[in-house]
This record gives sequence, structure tokens and C-alpha cells, in this order.
Amino acid sequence: MDRLENIIEPLLKNGVNNGVFSGVALGVYQYRKGREQKLIVNQGKTRGDEPGESLNKDTFFDLASLTKPFCTTLSILCLLEKKEIDWKTRIFDILPSPIHLEYKQISIDQLLTHSAGLIAYKQEYQSFAPVSKNGNKEKLIQLFQREKLAYPPGTSCLYSDIGFILLGEMIEKVSGKTLDEFFHREVATPLLVQESVQFRPLNRTEQRKINIAATELCPWRQKILQGEVHDEHAWLMNGVAGHAGLFGTISGVMALTEHLLHQWKGRTTHQGFSNKLLQLALTKKYANHSWCRGFDTPATHGSSAGIYFSATSVGHLGYTGTSFWIDPEQDLVVVLLSNRVHPSRKNEQIKQFRPLLHNTVLEALQK
Repeated sequence: MDRLENIIEPLLKNGVNNGVFSGVALGVYQYRKGREQKLIVNQGKTRGDEPGESLNKDTFFDLASLTKPFCTTLSILCLLEKKEIDWKTRIFDILPSPIHLEYKQISIDQLLTHSAGLIAYKQEYQSFAPVSKNGNKEKLIQLFQREKLAYPPGTSCLYSDIGFILLGEMIEKVSGKTLDEFFHREVATPLLVQESVQFRPLNRTEQRKINIAATELCPWRQKILQGEVHDEHAWLMNGVAGHAGLFGTISGVMALTEHLLHQWKGRTTHQGFSNKLLQLALTKKYANHSWCRGFDTPATHGSSAGIYFSATSVGHLGYTGTSFWIDPEQDLVVVLLSNRVHPSRKNEQIKQFRPLLHNTVLEALQK
């Protein structure tokens, strides 16, 4: 891994100097013939202005949509293991009746595979004042449900935040716990990452902003966000939602993804969900679409994972500039955490940086 570090450090420095992000953390893990190889590299600062501090392995990043696989999907596996739900459970047999009857047949499995027919996204937050308060979640869900389905459930796939907002609400209804409490107890604590992968509810006034990568100078909230979730809908829901809200350090996310690799390959277990359940979740459901259950797979062409990850790999992207990829064939994990939306989401250099980084890492490992 020393050779890899010598190659990667200049690339990450260039990313910082060229404004791809103000700070970045990269983790690489490979398991070969019973031996573990691991590298963590940090570059840059938590923000680009005067208060910025140098990154380290304990710097928190807004994980954005990595919340979907890490929290929501793994939490659902816990409920499946307890037989409190099953894959075919209809979401609105648990949640209040939907406005449109066409929603009634939507199953948990369809929501996890982004095949429920829901629209991709709508900026409903714009009809709210930027104030986090009780009742926002219910109002948001009602607003999203006013939209008619984009296609009949099970006939196609369309990536949707809305589906995972519904799944997060379902987890709370079934478990009787808030989503952050359930994730902390059932998923994170058994993996010893409860302090390094966590939600930051807005009403926890004791939470400090130090050693957290800043995100956007938000035009809606009129401030630079640091320690508060970037996603507007998650923010309205007190920073805890099924589609976004998790924060994590490179150390914590690496520990979580390394565990998923080993459990996927049958080398370890998790007390909350069986290896069989996880293996099913990490298998594509539809041959002509990229989605597993809560996890994505590399696109055939133009993947952000580059060209060297196997087709059986799984991962996910986060809007703030985060991603992870797990390759079972190469026994490999690559995690990228950054704040590419700082100070503006209009910065899209990450689209070129991600595949370049992944190709550089895997080429170095192959040599």
C-alpha cells in the first residue's frame, strides 16, 4: 500500500488545489490470501475559508445518500430477520392510506429496488420556511404522495429519494424507535461504529461543529452548513430520514464496508441479519437495471467506479461527494468521502474525478 499512497496523495492534493472539494478522505482495503491491506489518506481542510481545519481520520463527512444502503437497507434486513416484515409487505399496510389508490400495492422490495413507480424527486422543501419542527415529515410525505406514479410498480426502475423516505418512516412505525435510535442499536453498535457513523439530529444542541467537513452555502437556509445535513428534506425532518442524514468518518465507513465485504463472502456474521439476507440484498433483482436492494452496481458504460470493478460489485454515490464500492471478486473496498458541494452544488468536477481516482487505485493495485 506504500506505493499506492505515493500515487494517490498527489491526485488528492490536485483535487483540493483545483477546487474539486476543500477536503477529501480515501480508504482502500483489500483481502488477499488471508492477509489484510489497508490505506487511509486525507487531504485538505474542513472548509475553504478561515475557520477551516486540517482533515484527519476522525473528520466527519455528510454521507448524503449513503444513508440509503448503510442505514435504511441494513435496518430493513434487521426487521426481516425478526420476521416483523417480509419482502412483499405492502408499505401502506403499515403507513397511513395513500392519497392515490395506485400506491396501495407498492411493496418494500419495490421501494428498495427503486421499482415502485415513484417520481425521482421534487423540491417540496421550497414550500416550507427553513425551520425544522414537528409535523414537517408528515406534511412532506403527503405532498410527495400527491404526485401520480411515473410508471406501474415493478415495470421499470427510477432512482427515488421518496421511496426511502417512506421506508425510513416504515422502520419507525414497525420498530417503535426513531430511525437514528434503531440504526444506532441494531446496526451500528454491533459493528462498533456507533460513534463514527451516526445521525446528527438538529435538536441536539450539545453537538459541536468542529472536525466536520462543511457543505454548501445554502441559498434556502442562508448559511454555510457544517454539522447539519445538506439535504433539504432531511433537514426539515430534524436531520433524520431514510434517504439522507448519516454522517461518518473515513475510519467508520471503512469499518462498515469491510464488514459488509466479509459477511457477503461468509467470513463473518452480524447479530442483526443473516449472511443469506445480506447476500440476497446484494444481488441484482432485474437483469436490465443496475439496482440491488438498496445498493447500486457499476454502470456498463461511464461508471463513476471506473472500468476495473467487477460487474458483481455493489456501492452507492452520495450527492455531497461521497461514495463506496465493494468488489467481492477482487476482495476490495474503496471509499471516497469529500465535500464537493462546498461552497456550491454547482461544482460538478467530482464527475470526472471519481472514475479517474478509481482507475488510478485499481491500476496501482494490479501492478
